[in-house]
Amino acid sequence: MGGHEHGHEEPDVARQGFDVADAAPLLLDPQGVVTNWTGPAERLLGYPAVEAVGRKLAELLTPEDAERVPDLLGHCRADDGWAGPMTARHRDGRPVPVMVRLMRTMEPRGRSSLLALLSELAGPVGRDMSRSAGWDLSPVVLEQMVAGASIGLAIVDTDLRYVWSNTALEQFGGGPAQRRLGLRFADVQPGLDAESVEAQMRHVLETGEPVVGHEYVGQVRSAPLRETAHMLSFTRLDDDRGRPMGVYYSVVDITERHRARQRLALLDRAGERIGRTLDVLRTAQELADVAVPELADFVVVDLLETVVRGAELPPGPLAETDRVTLRRAGHRSLYEDLPRKVRESGSVTNFLAGSPPVRCLATGRSWRQEQLDPLATEWIDGAPDSRKATFLELGLQSAMIVPIRARGVTLGVTGFFRRRPDLFSEDDLALAEDLVSRAAVCVDNARRYTRERDATLVLQRSLLPRRLPELDAVEVSACYRPADELTGLGGDWYDLIPLSGARVALVVGEVPGHGIAAAAAMGRLRTAVRTLAAQDLPPEEVLAHLDDLVSRSAREEGTDPDEPEGNYGQAVGSGCLYVVYDPVDGRCAMAAAGHPVPALVAPDGTVGFVDLLPGPQLGVGGPPFEARELSLPESSTLALYTDGLLTDTETGSTAGGQDRLRQVLQRAAPSLETRCRAVVDALVPVRPYDDVALLMARTRRLDSGQVAAWDLPSDPAVVAEARRTATRQLAHWGLDELVFTTELIVSELVTNAIRHAAGPVRLRLIRERALVCEVFDGGATAPHLRHPRAMDEGGRGLLLVSQLAQQWGTRFVPDGKVIWAEQSLTGPGDLPLETAFPSE
Repeated sequence: MGGHEHGHEEPDVARQGFDVADAAPLLLDPQGVVTNWTGPAERLLGYPAVEAVGRKLAELLTPEDAERVPDLLGHCRADDGWAGPMTARHRDGRPVPVMVRLMRTMEPRGRSSLLALLSELAGPVGRDMSRSAGWDLSPVVLEQMVAGASIGLAIVDTDLRYVWSNTALEQFGGGPAQRRLGLRFADVQPGLDAESVEAQMRHVLETGEPVVGHEYVGQVRSAPLRETAHMLSFTRLDDDRGRPMGVYYSVVDITERHRARQRLALLDRAGERIGRTLDVLRTAQELADVAVPELADFVVVDLLETVVRGAELPPGPLAETDRVTLRRAGHRSLYEDLPRKVRESGSVTNFLAGSPPVRCLATGRSWRQEQLDPLATEWIDGAPDSRKATFLELGLQSAMIVPIRARGVTLGVTGFFRRRPDLFSEDDLALAEDLVSRAAVCVDNARRYTRERDATLVLQRSLLPRRLPELDAVEVSACYRPADELTGLGGDWYDLIPLSGARVALVVGEVPGHGIAAAAAMGRLRTAVRTLAAQDLPPEEVLAHLDDLVSRSAREEGTDPDEPEGNYGQAVGSGCLYVVYDPVDGRCAMAAAGHPVPALVAPDGTVGFVDLLPGPQLGVGGPPFEARELSLPESSTLALYTDGLLTDTETGSTAGGQDRLRQVLQRAAPSLETRCRAVVDALVPVRPYDDVALLMARTRRLDSGQVAAWDLPSDPAVVAEARRTATRQLAHWGLDELVFTTELIVSELVTNAIRHAAGPVRLRLIRERALVCEVFDGGATAPHLRHPRAMDEGGRGLLLVSQLAQQWGTRFVPDGKVIWAEQSLTGPGDLPLETAFPSE
């Protein structure tokens, strides 16, 4: 068993692999004396370090194998490693079959030594066994084990200087392994946070605790233009006495995983931040805010003008040859100078035909330019005398244009731009498309909401008074706050209706529910109330007719559970308060149908509530409605409201609501409008439980000089005197231009009263914003307008009145009726006589 035989023959048969992880290492000097002993070696052979260090390797083997050691050491000193089976002798004397690997090592100072790796075998060692289970782990083989790995491996000493690294570490920059020797991490990767990495190394050296999964992000030398991410793991290396020798660490490139996490995080933020409001411009700005700086350095969002307005999109596809006008809905930039060179939010942007934004609008497909032509100009069509900036002047390197599409419709485009050297990739485009697609749904929802809200607001404005008329009878102010803040629609309403004789009707009502159905039912009820008010009916009769209308219409519409309720079906259970005020004598009559009684603020500021017994709700049946009459001093204030004003903001109950309202009404206010707004703000939250309507009216009295009245005997001869009396009164009021028409009206009305009615006749003139002529008689029959033929001798009286007066009518009072005619004092004036009597 000469050295030559074992030195050349054994490596050829030892090819079955050697488990380095299970090997017991020990260090020998060039003469084969043990200089370092390890724990695994002690467990394998039983010798403690104090007994093993200083012994020769041959003393640890059987005599047969000990003879082979000098030749083997010679081969190793000649840089020829050796591997083969041997039999070692345990401290207790029993043989231990082992596989041995010998190799020469080099220390930093140039001294050499031998590394011996011993691995226990399961059975006895012999030539046949060695040929089947032998191994050869030369330095070349060990290097091959780590050369093909994608993981970078390195060892640093206690000064954190490289003593070894594998080839795979070179892919992360820093040069080849030989160039790293003696350098520190900061020397080979200056672009990274070296302090953080070396802090982990020191922690491992000091504690012996391994660090696994330490991540760092930066720009390594191998990819200076891109941000990369790596994961490091650190393990301490100890000598045979447990003293730290250095740190072994591995590096894995996790850039793709890091970017995937960034993309998911960006999409998560987009889901949280985009579409928080149903506002088109706000949503577009949120898209720009989210994309900067994670995805781009500069982002612009341009939308079609119809999208911003919430209108319907234009029909038909867009052609690439069209010149397109978009509105800048949002932008965000990392740089202060860039927004000043481009269009601001809200401005109109005209894109040139054939430009990438126009192509994206026409095709619905995204566009990406990895490297922009620095001398090319922007795609926006500026003023004819203005020079468009080049991409070089703007500092833009890379660009992406993504169409904003939702539900198969293109709403606009989003532009992503970078100044950074890291150019846009296909992955960046996919991320931008995903981001924009999420925002597009929010933009379209906001557009649809804007359209629907505008439609409902138009409906609401058409159902409620756009402005309250200015009357001499009362000073009014109103406030309305719906529970449905999205649509602004509710079932509460208020109204101010001028009546004959300078009187006025104040109305507040409430339909159950919210939304369009309640608003439509409210609109029909309000129209019905105004129609009944035109008949000059007392309040209790107005409510009685309204109750019959609701009941009858609900029965006619039916109650099919598969069909939505009709407007009047929705109106069943509604409430209404109807008040008539006469400024001539201050008399006030009111009736209520399932509605809160009004509050009354006296001229001295004391607050009370009218002693009124409300009748049943409309359409539900019950006892008849009762009216309450009272006389109001001038400057008294009536507050008519729906029950939402009395609802407690915390409990949702109306208990104690009148006391809260009383306290607010007692507060002083500079004007009626201010007081009305203060009441609602104090008692109603921004999002109330129920719709709220408040109508406040401060009463006025007509001056005695504005009213003139005369009792006339039931004698045809008095008609001429009535005309002369009216003429003198108009002259006193300075209304000479109305003398002729007024004489005709007085003559016809007084003549009809004397001719067709019994009892006394009373003439009254009222000068308000119009001149009102009233004739009272004790008859119970209303006159009817006739259309006489050319040859008829009579029947032209009321026809004459209807043509001379702005309006006329009849109202019944407890002891008779009043026929009245009104002439405007602010309009075009009276009609010429030939208009009343066309030439035959």
